[in-house]
Amino acid sequence: MPEILNDLEALAKDDRNFLLRIVQPGLAGLMDGSVSTLAPIFATAFATHNSHTVFLIGAAAAVGAGISMAFSEGLSDDGELTGRGNPIYRGLVTGGMTFLGGFLHTLPFLIANVHVALTWAYLVVGVELLVISWIRHKYFKSSLPLSVLQVVVGGGLVFAAGVLIGSS
Repeated sequence: MPEILNDLEALAKDDRNFLLRIVQPGLAGLMDGSVSTLAPIFATAFATHNSHTVFLIGAAAAVGAGISMAFSEGLSDDGELTGRGNPIYRGLVTGGMTFLGGFLHTLPFLIANVHVALTWAYLVVGVELLVISWIRHKYFKSSLPLSVLQVVVGGGLVFAAGVLIGSS
């Protein structure tokens, strides 16, 4: 635990460390959670037309993706060679943001009417994709319009796959 506290102090002092140890793993998690859970959530919505079932599938997908990404990031390197810091901390950041990205657009399915829930979920997904684009623009100096295009195309492909599979 003291090692994690030391990492937090170092982050506050150094923008590069903040970028490598918080922003990059957090963004990777947010992107993965927001995009990878679209297909199962929307496939379930279009296949079942049952908000409760969609919520359960979405929650399971968000939790599973969060755990998977936490272990993937935490085990990818020890941080010594790359300078990316404590692997446990990076894993927690990545896993937490992956869960958040997948769970936010699951929440609308607490609404019993699946059509109303879908409308809210579309809006939440749109906001998620814009936030991801803005983070890429702010921290990685990517062009905002290009970033929006890239993120929306990626999300759109996964969303379309979910709709096609769920509608078949």
